[in-house]
Amino acid sequence: MTSERGAVTEVDFDGLVGPTHNYGGLSAGNVASMTHGGQVSSPKEAAKQGLAKMRFVSELGVAQAVLPPHPRPNVSFLRHIGFSGSDEAVLARAAAEEPHLLRLACSAAAMWTANAATVAPSPDTRDGRLHVVPANLHAMTHRALEADVTHAVLSRIFQDPTHFAVHPPLPPMAAFADEGAANHTRLAVEGCPAIHLFAWGRSALDPALRAPQRHPGRQTLEASRALVRLLELPPDRALLPQQHPDGIDAGSFHTDVLAVGSGGVLLWHELAFVDAEGLCESLKRALGDSFRSVFATAAELPVEDAVAAYPFNSQLLQTPDGSFVVIAPEESRRNPAARAYLERVVAEDVGVRAVHFLDLRQSMQNGGGPACLRLRVPMTDAERKSVGARVLVEASLLEDLEGWVERHYRDRLAASDLADPALWREVCTALDELTQILRLGSVYPFQKNAFDGAKGAR
Repeated sequence: MTSERGAVTEVDFDGLVGPTHNYGGLSAGNVASMTHGGQVSSPKEAAKQGLAKMRFVSELGVAQAVLPPHPRPNVSFLRHIGFSGSDEAVLARAAAEEPHLLRLACSAAAMWTANAATVAPSPDTRDGRLHVVPANLHAMTHRALEADVTHAVLSRIFQDPTHFAVHPPLPPMAAFADEGAANHTRLAVEGCPAIHLFAWGRSALDPALRAPQRHPGRQTLEASRALVRLLELPPDRALLPQQHPDGIDAGSFHTDVLAVGSGGVLLWHELAFVDAEGLCESLKRALGDSFRSVFATAAELPVEDAVAAYPFNSQLLQTPDGSFVVIAPEESRRNPAARAYLERVVAEDVGVRAVHFLDLRQSMQNGGGPACLRLRVPMTDAERKSVGARVLVEASLLEDLEGWVERHYRDRLAASDLADPALWREVCTALDELTQILRLGSVYPFQKNAFDGAKGAR
Protein backbone atom coordinates (compact mmCIF):
# COMPACT_ATOMS: atom_id res chain seq x y z
CA MET A 1 0.00 0.00 0.00
CA THR A 2 1.20 3.56 -0.77
CA SER A 3 0.28 6.73 1.09
CA GLU A 4 1.70 10.20 1.59
CA ARG A 5 3.85 8.62 4.30
CA GLY A 6 5.38 6.06 1.96
CA ALA A 7 4.86 2.49 0.83
CA VAL A 8 4.55 -0.38 3.28
CA THR A 9 5.39 -4.00 2.64
CA GLU A 10 3.99 -6.76 4.82
CA VAL A 11 6.64 -8.62 6.80
CA ASP A 12 5.51 -11.95 8.25
CA PHE A 13 7.08 -12.50 11.67
CA ASP A 14 6.89 -16.26 12.25
CA GLY A 15 7.23 -17.85 15.67
CA LEU A 16 10.10 -20.29 15.89
CA VAL A 17 8.82 -23.49 17.49
CA GLY A 18 10.52 -24.07 20.84
CA PRO A 19 12.64 -26.98 22.14
CA THR A 20 9.81 -28.13 24.43
CA HIS A 21 7.05 -28.28 21.80
CA ASN A 22 4.45 -30.54 23.41
CA TYR A 23 0.76 -31.39 23.29
CA GLY A 24 -0.61 -30.01 26.53
CA GLY A 25 -4.31 -30.13 25.61
CA LEU A 26 -4.78 -26.89 27.54
CA SER A 27 -6.87 -24.79 25.17
CA ALA A 28 -10.61 -25.02 25.76
CA GLY A 29 -12.44 -24.43 22.49
CA ASN A 30 -9.47 -25.50 20.37
CA VAL A 31 -10.60 -28.87 19.02
CA ALA A 32 -7.19 -30.06 17.81
CA SER A 33 -5.46 -29.05 21.04
CA MET A 34 -7.94 -30.95 23.18
CA THR A 35 -7.95 -33.98 20.86
CA HIS A 36 -4.16 -34.47 20.88
CA GLY A 37 -3.49 -33.57 24.52
CA GLY A 38 -0.88 -35.84 26.11
CA GLN A 39 0.42 -37.39 22.91
CA VAL A 40 4.13 -37.64 22.18
CA SER A 41 5.44 -34.71 20.12
CA SER A 42 8.51 -34.10 17.98
CA PRO A 43 10.07 -30.70 18.74
CA LYS A 44 12.72 -31.09 16.05
CA GLU A 45 10.20 -31.99 13.35
CA ALA A 46 7.93 -29.13 14.43
CA ALA A 47 10.73 -26.57 14.25
CA LYS A 48 11.87 -27.87 10.86
CA GLN A 49 8.34 -27.64 9.50
CA GLY A 50 8.09 -24.04 10.67
CA LEU A 51 11.47 -23.12 9.19
CA ALA A 52 10.52 -24.80 5.91
CA LYS A 53 7.43 -22.58 5.76
CA MET A 54 9.56 -19.49 6.39
CA ARG A 55 11.93 -20.52 3.61
CA PHE A 56 9.04 -21.18 1.21
CA VAL A 57 7.42 -17.80 1.92
CA SER A 58 10.76 -16.03 1.55
CA GLU A 59 11.38 -17.73 -1.79
CA LEU A 60 8.01 -16.41 -3.02
CA GLY A 61 9.51 -12.95 -2.61
CA VAL A 62 7.47 -12.14 0.49
CA ALA A 63 9.32 -10.45 3.35
CA GLN A 64 9.82 -12.84 6.26
CA ALA A 65 11.09 -12.46 9.82
CA VAL A 66 11.31 -14.63 12.92
CA LEU A 67 10.41 -14.32 16.60
CA PRO A 68 12.18 -16.48 19.20
CA PRO A 69 10.45 -19.13 21.34
CA HIS A 70 9.70 -18.56 25.00
CA PRO A 71 11.57 -20.43 27.74
CA ARG A 72 9.60 -23.49 28.80
CA PRO A 73 9.12 -24.78 31.44
CA ASN A 74 8.35 -21.32 32.78
CA VAL A 75 10.28 -21.67 36.03
CA SER A 76 9.67 -18.01 36.91
CA PHE A 77 5.92 -18.67 36.93
CA LEU A 78 6.31 -21.72 39.15
CA ARG A 79 8.41 -19.71 41.61
CA HIS A 80 5.84 -16.92 41.57
CA ILE A 81 3.13 -19.33 42.75
CA GLY A 82 5.16 -20.70 45.64
CA PHE A 83 7.51 -23.45 44.46
CA SER A 84 10.98 -22.78 45.84
CA GLY A 85 14.48 -24.16 45.84
CA SER A 86 16.78 -24.83 42.91
CA ASP A 87 15.33 -24.99 39.41
CA GLU A 88 15.51 -28.77 39.65
CA ALA A 89 13.64 -28.74 42.96
CA VAL A 90 10.97 -26.41 41.60
CA LEU A 91 10.28 -28.70 38.64
CA ALA A 92 10.26 -31.84 40.82
CA ARG A 93 7.83 -30.36 43.34
CA ALA A 94 5.49 -29.05 40.65
CA ALA A 95 5.46 -32.43 38.91
CA ALA A 96 4.71 -34.26 42.16
CA GLU A 97 2.25 -31.84 43.77
CA GLU A 98 0.55 -29.92 40.92
CA PRO A 99 1.11 -31.66 37.57
CA HIS A 100 -1.51 -29.49 35.86
CA LEU A 101 0.40 -26.35 36.85
CA LEU A 102 3.54 -27.86 35.37
CA ARG A 103 1.65 -28.44 32.11
CA LEU A 104 0.61 -24.79 32.13
CA ALA A 105 4.24 -23.78 32.69
CA CYS A 106 5.29 -25.93 29.71
CA SER A 107 2.76 -24.67 27.17
CA ALA A 108 4.13 -24.51 23.63
CA ALA A 109 1.52 -21.95 22.53
CA ALA A 110 3.90 -18.97 22.24
CA MET A 111 4.90 -20.41 18.84
CA TRP A 112 1.63 -18.98 17.46
CA THR A 113 2.67 -15.38 17.05
CA ALA A 114 -0.64 -14.35 15.49
CA ASN A 115 -1.53 -13.96 19.16
CA ALA A 116 1.63 -12.08 20.07
CA ALA A 117 0.33 -8.58 19.40
CA THR A 118 -1.87 -6.29 17.33
CA VAL A 119 -0.11 -3.98 14.87
CA ALA A 120 -1.12 -0.77 13.10
CA PRO A 121 1.32 0.40 10.40
CA SER A 122 2.54 3.96 10.18
CA PRO A 123 0.39 5.07 7.17
CA ASP A 124 -2.73 4.34 9.24
CA THR A 125 -1.86 6.00 12.55
CA ARG A 126 -2.31 9.57 13.70
CA ASP A 127 1.32 10.09 14.68
CA GLY A 128 2.82 8.33 11.65
CA ARG A 129 4.55 5.63 13.68
CA LEU A 130 4.08 1.86 13.63
CA HIS A 131 2.21 0.91 16.81
CA VAL A 132 2.36 -2.48 18.54
CA VAL A 133 0.24 -3.70 21.47
CA PRO A 134 1.38 -7.08 22.86
CA ALA A 135 -1.59 -9.26 23.74
CA ASN A 136 -2.35 -10.03 27.38
CA LEU A 137 -4.04 -13.36 26.40
CA HIS A 138 -5.97 -13.15 29.65
CA ALA A 139 -8.62 -15.69 28.63
CA MET A 140 -6.29 -18.69 28.98
CA THR A 141 -3.88 -19.08 31.91
CA HIS A 142 -1.21 -20.89 29.92
CA ARG A 143 -1.22 -18.12 27.32
CA ALA A 144 -1.34 -15.23 29.78
CA LEU A 145 2.17 -16.34 30.80
CA GLU A 146 3.47 -15.11 27.44
CA ALA A 147 2.82 -11.39 27.73
CA ASP A 148 5.96 -10.28 29.60
CA VAL A 149 8.48 -12.05 27.36
CA THR A 150 6.58 -11.03 24.21
CA HIS A 151 6.68 -7.41 25.34
CA ALA A 152 10.41 -7.64 26.04
CA VAL A 153 11.18 -9.21 22.66
CA LEU A 154 9.03 -6.80 20.64
CA SER A 155 10.44 -3.82 22.55
CA ARG A 156 13.95 -4.94 21.60
CA ILE A 157 13.10 -5.48 17.92
CA PHE A 158 11.06 -2.28 17.52
CA GLN A 159 13.19 -0.10 19.79
CA ASP A 160 13.59 3.05 17.65
CA PRO A 161 11.05 5.55 19.04
CA THR A 162 11.15 7.66 15.89
CA HIS A 163 9.56 4.81 13.97
CA PHE A 164 7.89 2.56 16.54
CA ALA A 165 5.69 2.66 19.62
CA VAL A 166 5.49 -0.59 21.58
CA HIS A 167 2.81 -0.32 24.24
CA PRO A 168 2.44 -2.46 27.35
CA PRO A 169 -0.24 -5.16 27.11
CA LEU A 170 -3.76 -4.21 28.15
CA PRO A 171 -4.49 -4.64 31.88
CA PRO A 172 -4.64 -8.35 32.80
CA MET A 173 -8.35 -8.25 33.57
CA ALA A 174 -11.27 -10.27 32.25
CA ALA A 175 -12.85 -7.12 30.81
CA PHE A 176 -9.82 -6.48 28.61
CA ALA A 177 -8.98 -9.99 27.40
CA ASP A 178 -6.98 -9.46 24.21
CA GLU A 179 -6.02 -12.23 21.78
CA GLY A 180 -3.81 -10.19 19.46
CA ALA A 181 -3.82 -10.25 15.68
CA ALA A 182 -5.69 -13.56 15.51
CA ASN A 183 -8.80 -11.40 15.98
CA HIS A 184 -7.60 -8.49 13.81
CA THR A 185 -7.63 -8.01 10.05
CA ARG A 186 -6.30 -5.07 8.05
CA LEU A 187 -7.71 -4.48 4.58
CA ALA A 188 -6.21 -1.87 2.27
CA VAL A 189 -6.56 -0.96 -1.41
CA GLU A 190 -4.86 1.69 -3.48
CA GLY A 191 -6.46 5.11 -3.08
CA CYS A 192 -8.43 4.34 0.12
CA PRO A 193 -7.45 4.52 3.79
CA ALA A 194 -7.03 1.09 5.31
CA ILE A 195 -9.86 -0.52 7.25
CA HIS A 196 -9.16 -2.49 10.41
CA LEU A 197 -11.48 -5.24 11.66
CA PHE A 198 -11.29 -5.83 15.41
CA ALA A 199 -13.47 -8.86 16.02
CA TRP A 200 -14.61 -9.89 19.48
CA GLY A 201 -16.36 -12.85 21.04
CA ARG A 202 -18.04 -11.40 24.12
CA SER A 203 -18.72 -8.20 25.97
CA ALA A 204 -17.61 -7.95 29.57
CA LEU A 205 -19.98 -5.06 30.30
CA ASP A 206 -23.07 -5.82 28.22
CA PRO A 207 -24.49 -9.22 29.19
CA ALA A 208 -27.47 -8.68 26.89
CA LEU A 209 -25.31 -9.42 23.84
CA ARG A 210 -25.51 -13.03 22.69
CA ALA A 211 -22.49 -15.10 23.80
CA PRO A 212 -21.27 -18.58 22.90
CA GLN A 213 -22.58 -21.37 25.13
CA ARG A 214 -20.09 -24.21 24.70
CA HIS A 215 -16.69 -22.54 24.42
CA PRO A 216 -15.43 -19.22 25.80
CA GLY A 217 -15.46 -16.04 23.79
CA ARG A 218 -11.86 -15.01 24.33
CA GLN A 219 -11.62 -11.49 22.92
CA THR A 220 -13.77 -8.83 24.56
CA LEU A 221 -15.46 -5.90 22.87
CA GLU A 222 -13.88 -3.65 25.49
CA ALA A 223 -10.37 -4.86 24.58
CA SER A 224 -11.02 -4.26 20.89
CA ARG A 225 -12.16 -0.71 21.58
CA ALA A 226 -9.06 -0.09 23.71
CA LEU A 227 -6.83 -1.35 20.88
CA VAL A 228 -8.31 1.17 18.45
CA ARG A 229 -7.36 3.94 20.88
CA LEU A 230 -3.86 2.66 21.69
CA LEU A 231 -2.98 2.03 18.05
CA GLU A 232 -3.77 5.67 17.25
CA LEU A 233 -6.33 4.73 14.59
CA PRO A 234 -9.08 7.11 13.48
CA PRO A 235 -12.35 5.60 14.77
CA ASP A 236 -13.98 5.74 11.33
CA ARG A 237 -11.30 3.37 9.96
CA ALA A 238 -12.08 0.65 12.51
CA LEU A 239 -14.96 -1.83 12.37
CA LEU A 240 -15.80 -4.02 15.36
CA PRO A 241 -17.73 -7.07 14.12
CA GLN A 242 -18.84 -9.70 16.60
CA GLN A 243 -17.59 -13.24 16.12
CA HIS A 244 -20.50 -15.56 15.47
CA PRO A 245 -21.30 -17.41 18.72
CA ASP A 246 -22.13 -20.56 16.76
CA GLY A 247 -18.73 -20.36 15.07
CA ILE A 248 -16.98 -20.10 18.44
CA ASP A 249 -18.95 -23.04 19.77
CA ALA A 250 -17.93 -25.05 16.70
CA GLY A 251 -14.23 -24.40 17.42
CA SER A 252 -13.50 -20.97 15.91
CA PHE A 253 -11.88 -19.70 19.09
CA HIS A 254 -10.18 -16.93 17.10
CA THR A 255 -11.43 -15.05 14.04
CA ASP A 256 -8.61 -16.44 11.91
CA VAL A 257 -10.10 -19.93 12.15
CA LEU A 258 -12.97 -18.86 9.87
CA ALA A 259 -11.69 -15.73 8.06
CA VAL A 260 -8.52 -14.40 6.49
CA GLY A 261 -7.99 -11.12 4.68
CA SER A 262 -5.23 -9.08 3.08
CA GLY A 263 -5.12 -6.13 0.70
CA GLY A 264 -8.61 -5.91 -0.76
CA VAL A 265 -9.41 -9.62 -0.44
CA LEU A 266 -11.40 -11.33 2.32
CA LEU A 267 -12.00 -15.07 2.52
CA TRP A 268 -14.60 -15.99 5.11
CA HIS A 269 -17.14 -18.48 6.36
CA GLU A 270 -20.74 -17.60 7.14
CA LEU A 271 -20.14 -18.42 10.82
CA ALA A 272 -17.15 -16.09 11.10
CA PHE A 273 -19.17 -12.99 12.05
CA VAL A 274 -22.60 -11.93 13.22
CA ASP A 275 -24.33 -9.95 10.44
CA ALA A 276 -21.91 -10.97 7.70
CA GLU A 277 -24.07 -9.22 5.09
CA GLY A 278 -23.95 -5.91 6.93
CA LEU A 279 -20.18 -6.19 7.40
CA CYS A 280 -19.72 -6.87 3.70
CA GLU A 281 -21.71 -3.77 2.79
CA SER A 282 -19.61 -1.65 5.17
CA LEU A 283 -16.41 -2.93 3.57
CA LYS A 284 -17.70 -2.21 0.07
CA ARG A 285 -18.56 1.35 1.07
CA ALA A 286 -15.14 1.89 2.65
CA LEU A 287 -12.96 0.18 0.03
CA GLY A 288 -15.01 0.61 -3.13
CA ASP A 289 -15.07 -1.66 -6.13
CA SER A 290 -11.57 -2.96 -5.40
CA PHE A 291 -12.87 -4.99 -2.44
CA ARG A 292 -13.31 -8.69 -3.23
CA SER A 293 -14.53 -11.52 -1.04
CA VAL A 294 -15.13 -15.24 -1.34
CA PHE A 295 -17.85 -16.31 1.05
CA ALA A 296 -18.35 -19.94 2.09
CA THR A 297 -21.72 -21.16 3.26
CA ALA A 298 -22.10 -23.95 5.78
CA ALA A 299 -23.74 -26.03 3.05
CA GLU A 300 -20.66 -25.72 0.83
CA LEU A 301 -18.10 -26.01 3.62
CA PRO A 302 -19.45 -27.45 6.88
CA VAL A 303 -18.00 -25.60 9.83
CA GLU A 304 -16.68 -28.89 11.22
CA ASP A 305 -14.55 -29.29 8.07
CA ALA A 306 -13.38 -25.68 8.26
CA VAL A 307 -12.27 -26.18 11.87
CA ALA A 308 -10.61 -29.54 11.18
CA ALA A 309 -8.80 -28.60 7.96
CA TYR A 310 -8.13 -24.85 8.56
CA PRO A 311 -8.59 -23.50 5.00
CA PHE A 312 -9.13 -20.03 6.51
CA ASN A 313 -6.28 -20.34 9.00
CA SER A 314 -4.04 -19.95 5.98
CA GLN A 315 -1.74 -17.17 4.89
CA LEU A 316 -3.12 -14.89 2.20
CA LEU A 317 0.05 -13.34 0.79
CA GLN A 318 0.58 -10.65 -1.81
CA THR A 319 3.61 -11.46 -3.98
CA PRO A 320 5.86 -8.88 -5.65
CA ASP A 321 3.82 -9.00 -8.90
CA GLY A 322 0.73 -7.87 -6.99
CA SER A 323 -1.14 -11.17 -7.11
CA PHE A 324 -2.09 -13.23 -4.07
CA VAL A 325 -1.32 -16.81 -3.07
CA VAL A 326 -2.70 -18.91 -0.25
CA ILE A 327 -0.43 -20.95 2.02
CA ALA A 328 -2.69 -23.69 3.39
CA PRO A 329 -2.03 -26.73 5.58
CA GLU A 330 -1.84 -30.17 4.02
CA GLU A 331 -5.02 -31.02 5.92
CA SER A 332 -6.93 -28.62 3.62
CA ARG A 333 -5.76 -30.52 0.56
CA ARG A 334 -6.94 -33.82 2.01
CA ASN A 335 -10.37 -32.51 3.07
CA PRO A 336 -12.65 -32.49 -0.02
CA ALA A 337 -14.85 -29.59 1.10
CA ALA A 338 -11.92 -27.41 2.18
CA ARG A 339 -9.99 -28.15 -1.02
CA ALA A 340 -13.05 -27.40 -3.19
CA TYR A 341 -13.48 -24.03 -1.47
CA LEU A 342 -9.84 -23.08 -2.01
CA GLU A 343 -10.09 -24.15 -5.65
CA ARG A 344 -13.08 -21.83 -6.01
CA VAL A 345 -11.04 -18.99 -4.47
CA VAL A 346 -8.49 -19.40 -7.29
CA ALA A 347 -11.19 -19.76 -9.95
CA GLU A 348 -13.01 -16.58 -8.96
CA ASP A 349 -11.72 -13.18 -10.09
CA VAL A 350 -10.31 -11.96 -6.78
CA GLY A 351 -6.60 -11.95 -7.61
CA VAL A 352 -5.60 -15.23 -5.93
CA ARG A 353 -3.55 -17.19 -8.46
CA ALA A 354 -2.48 -20.28 -6.51
CA VAL A 355 -2.82 -22.34 -3.34
CA HIS A 356 0.25 -24.00 -1.87
CA PHE A 357 -0.20 -26.82 0.65
CA LEU A 358 2.51 -27.27 3.29
CA ASP A 359 3.07 -29.93 5.93
CA LEU A 360 2.65 -28.35 9.36
CA ARG A 361 1.30 -31.43 11.10
CA GLN A 362 3.10 -30.84 14.40
CA SER A 363 1.54 -27.38 14.73
CA MET A 364 -1.85 -28.45 13.37
CA GLN A 365 -2.14 -31.26 15.92
CA ASN A 366 -1.67 -28.68 18.63
CA GLY A 367 -4.33 -26.42 17.11
CA GLY A 368 -2.41 -23.92 14.98
CA GLY A 369 -2.24 -23.58 11.19
CA PRO A 370 -0.12 -21.36 8.92
CA ALA A 371 -1.88 -18.16 9.96
CA CYS A 372 -1.34 -18.90 13.66
CA LEU A 373 2.41 -19.08 13.15
CA ARG A 374 2.83 -15.53 11.89
CA LEU A 375 2.32 -11.91 12.95
CA ARG A 376 1.79 -9.55 10.00
CA VAL A 377 3.75 -6.29 10.31
CA PRO A 378 3.41 -3.86 7.36
CA MET A 379 6.57 -1.73 7.31
CA THR A 380 8.24 0.99 5.27
CA ASP A 381 11.79 0.52 4.01
CA ALA A 382 13.06 2.94 6.66
CA GLU A 383 11.31 0.98 9.41
CA ARG A 384 12.78 -2.30 8.22
CA LYS A 385 16.25 -0.78 8.27
CA SER A 386 15.74 0.37 11.86
CA VAL A 387 14.78 -3.07 13.23
CA GLY A 388 16.96 -3.65 16.27
CA ALA A 389 17.89 -7.31 15.88
CA ARG A 390 18.86 -9.94 13.32
CA VAL A 391 15.33 -11.21 12.74
CA LEU A 392 14.67 -10.36 9.08
CA VAL A 393 15.06 -13.60 7.18
CA GLU A 394 17.74 -14.15 4.58
CA ALA A 395 19.51 -17.35 3.51
CA SER A 396 22.31 -17.22 6.08
CA LEU A 397 19.91 -16.68 8.99
CA LEU A 398 17.79 -19.67 7.94
CA GLU A 399 20.91 -21.81 7.73
CA ASP A 400 21.99 -20.68 11.20
CA LEU A 401 18.55 -21.46 12.63
CA GLU A 402 18.39 -24.87 10.96
CA GLY A 403 21.80 -25.74 12.39
CA TRP A 404 20.74 -24.48 15.82
CA VAL A 405 17.66 -26.74 15.78
CA GLU A 406 19.76 -29.75 14.80
CA ARG A 407 22.11 -29.15 17.72
CA HIS A 408 19.58 -28.51 20.46
CA TYR A 409 16.21 -30.16 19.80
CA ARG A 410 14.99 -33.57 20.86
CA ASP A 411 13.35 -35.87 18.33
CA ARG A 412 10.61 -36.95 20.75
CA LEU A 413 9.07 -35.41 23.84
CA ALA A 414 6.59 -37.14 26.14
CA ALA A 415 4.61 -35.44 28.90
CA SER A 416 6.79 -37.15 31.51
CA ASP A 417 9.89 -35.47 30.06
CA LEU A 418 8.68 -32.00 31.01
CA ALA A 419 9.86 -32.38 34.61
CA ASP A 420 13.32 -33.53 33.53
CA PRO A 421 15.90 -31.04 34.90
CA ALA A 422 18.18 -31.93 32.00
CA LEU A 423 15.54 -30.64 29.58
CA TRP A 424 15.42 -27.28 31.36
CA ARG A 425 19.21 -26.98 31.17
CA GLU A 426 19.05 -27.86 27.46
CA VAL A 427 16.46 -25.13 26.91
CA CYS A 428 18.50 -22.46 28.70
CA THR A 429 21.63 -23.36 26.74
CA ALA A 430 19.75 -23.35 23.45
CA LEU A 431 17.90 -20.08 24.00
CA ASP A 432 21.00 -18.32 25.28
CA GLU A 433 22.72 -19.24 22.02
CA LEU A 434 19.65 -18.21 20.00
CA THR A 435 19.60 -14.69 21.44
CA GLN A 436 23.19 -14.34 20.23
CA ILE A 437 22.27 -15.58 16.74
CA LEU A 438 19.36 -13.11 16.61
CA ARG A 439 21.32 -10.33 18.38
CA LEU A 440 18.52 -9.79 20.86
CA GLY A 441 20.51 -9.43 24.06
CA SER A 442 19.11 -10.69 27.36
CA VAL A 443 15.34 -10.87 26.89
CA TYR A 444 14.59 -13.99 28.95
CA PRO A 445 14.10 -14.01 32.74
CA PHE A 446 16.71 -16.75 33.25
CA GLN A 447 19.29 -14.60 31.45
CA LYS A 448 18.47 -11.54 33.54
CA ASN A 449 18.54 -13.56 36.75
CA ALA A 450 21.92 -15.01 35.86
CA PHE A 451 23.23 -11.52 35.09
CA ASP A 452 21.94 -10.14 38.38
CA GLY A 453 23.51 -13.09 40.24
CA ALA A 454 26.83 -12.48 38.56
CA LYS A 455 26.72 -8.81 39.61
CA GLY A 456 25.97 -9.85 43.17
CA ALA A 457 28.91 -12.27 43.18
CA ARG A 458 31.25 -9.43 42.45
